[in-house]
Amino acid sequence: MLVDSLPPFTEKMWLHANKTYPSTTTQITIPQMVEVLVFYQMHTLAYKHSNAHDDSIWACDWGELRTTKTIDRDDFDKGDESDEEVQELSTDCIVTGSIDETVKIWNYDKATNLNLDKTLSEHTLGVISVALNSDASIIASSALDSTLMLWNTMTGEKIKTFSIGPVELWTIAFSPDDNYIISGSHCGKINLFGVETGKQEQTFDTRGKFTLSLAYSPDGKYIACGALDGIINVFDVLSGKLTHTLEGHAMPIRSLCFSSDSKYLLTGADDGQMKIYAVHHAEVLGTVSGHGSWVLSVDFSPDCKSFVSGSADNTVKVWDVGNRSCLNTLKEHKDKVWCVKYNSTGDKMVSVSDDASINIYSSL
Repeated sequence: MLVDSLPPFTEKMWLHANKTYPSTTTQITIPQMVEVLVFYQMHTLAYKHSNAHDDSIWACDWGELRTTKTIDRDDFDKGDESDEEVQELSTDCIVTGSIDETVKIWNYDKATNLNLDKTLSEHTLGVISVALNSDASIIASSALDSTLMLWNTMTGEKIKTFSIGPVELWTIAFSPDDNYIISGSHCGKINLFGVETGKQEQTFDTRGKFTLSLAYSPDGKYIACGALDGIINVFDVLSGKLTHTLEGHAMPIRSLCFSSDSKYLLTGADDGQMKIYAVHHAEVLGTVSGHGSWVLSVDFSPDCKSFVSGSADNTVKVWDVGNRSCLNTLKEHKDKVWCVKYNSTGDKMVSVSDDASINIYSSL
């Protein structure tokens, strides 16, 4: 194939891979084209679980739960002090929260796909947000009943309930050290709660509108929040002071997240746009558009080379960070896609929707 310059890679290249481009200055061979395809890692639907909840699924998270299993040693080991050994096991754990008032814990593997492990049903109104701590041993869930609950992932037992008060609770996230949980509120404040104490320990005041989305930077230095009026506020955690106010969106910011190195902030809003900001310099590095409606959820891949978005246009899209082009559009949902997440290695993604299904995507 002869090309003047290699165009930004999108799913359309699958359709045009056999075409010959004019202006012969660069020749792309078949092996090189394969290399390009592998580099961009197209995703495809690996598993779909329909009717996963009785109503819309608004939230999800994906973590890796590590457990231990005691097994008997072989006969030739009887001379050892112990006749047992401990084996470490790792399980992909997906948590979902629904308007049906339940939180569900799912185990996922290639052999058995998605299996329901536990259903947690102590919320009395729809579940807005769920989050796993760093080792996936604790689940946090927030609901329209103004309660924040902590759960033991292994046993399903409720650890603690935080009664926050009317309209003072929305999206939640763990701090990187797992010692705190942050939550947005209708009055624009970000509340920080101690996991052990169960008490509110700090407040970050945006003096703005309803806080729809928030994120804690992986290095623990910053908290970012997106508001109903399209304004993004970034706080310094140590000082508690507002560091940056970022503009650029014209409508409510439904989702935001930091890159794994904490250098960049990704946002998605009702204006159909996604923006990438440099955190330290408070500048917009790029704007991406392509969805036909609100962008409801965004997530950076662990290697920061791509990101995924879910939209009210019923699609999931995968984007290249470097050239800000769409790599893949996945049209497997029949209704709004409220949340999308990568797994810890970045080779799989999960999405949840108003159609009550859970979709798992795998890179080719």
